[in-house]
Amino acid sequence: MKISAIFILVLAMLAGCKHDASGPAGPFRSYRMGFSAFPPRLDTTIFIPTLTLANQHSDAGLIQLSIPWTVLLSGIPADSEVRIVRLPLANYYRGSNHAVIVALDVTNGLDRSAEDPALVAAGRSITETAIQRMYREYVSAVDTILHPDYLSLAAEVNLIRLSAPAPVYAAVVAMTNAAAAEQQTLGTSSRLLVSVQVEVAWGRLQGGTTYVGIAQDRTDFPFLEALGLSSYPYLGGFAQPEDVPLDYYSRLVAGQLLPLLVLESGWPSVSVAGVTSSPAVQVRYIRQQALLLSQAHAAAVFQITFTDLDLVANPPPPGSGLPLFAYNGLVDTALIPKPALAPWDSVLALPYRP
Repeated sequence: MKISAIFILVLAMLAGCKHDASGPAGPFRSYRMGFSAFPPRLDTTIFIPTLTLANQHSDAGLIQLSIPWTVLLSGIPADSEVRIVRLPLANYYRGSNHAVIVALDVTNGLDRSAEDPALVAAGRSITETAIQRMYREYVSAVDTILHPDYLSLAAEVNLIRLSAPAPVYAAVVAMTNAAAAEQQTLGTSSRLLVSVQVEVAWGRLQGGTTYVGIAQDRTDFPFLEALGLSSYPYLGGFAQPEDVPLDYYSRLVAGQLLPLLVLESGWPSVSVAGVTSSPAVQVRYIRQQALLLSQAHAAAVFQITFTDLDLVANPPPPGSGLPLFAYNGLVDTALIPKPALAPWDSVLALPYRP
């Protein structure tokens, strides 16, 4: 899942905050915790309040973005876009002692059978050599200017393989491998990865219960130094958070030394689009997820959305899947905390020991 990125013009510094004492207990956590900077609606006046509050409830920042194809196709150099639009946010996170993780998305985040809407509108495709070159240039600019701790080169690759035309998936494989090889030759300090969709890996998004795994992904993306995860268990038919098995993350890398980063996650706090839920169920999900993360000795966990999404101010197009993700925030659209924020903060308060 992705949301259009907001241009970042002004960023504020802030201090830490106190954490609620309730929630999952444990001696320490192995993983960083955070969110992206997406506000509840496309309103510049609420962007910094959202970022400031989210930063108080995290120790890592996720810069999750689509490749800015429209900008690149207009002739603006990749390094200019990264310095002007992305670098201020990376500097802000580092200024508050947060780890920085960048996750790039090369197809349609709400419909993995399709390419990025900006490319489609321009009549272009990632199957083109020129577009793949633009992608590699953008990856290089992100890596050399932002110096992220982890850099994900594509999102939900197993879902793309499952649902997109074969040439599109082949292009994702080719362009990410080429970009990884280039950055490794340049001596990148970032750990390179792609993300997989956990419900697909367990066979649940396909409507079954037979475990599939990620063997094909390991073959297609041999450069992996970590593995990103996208997980929304309610989309995989789990009615209750406690139904999610404790090895839900760890089984994907059983017997392999590969750090796991949950780059997308969440559970709605209301019933929506056929999913039955409540604030209490969302609380239980945060607690269950802490157990999954501990079992996997994960390296990081993120929710793309810290806030709910304001679908009244910014209604999605008909048929959009966005409502399924609109109520996963730990605060509402007015930035008022929901009950699930307390157990999140309880985990965050544990000593961090990687």
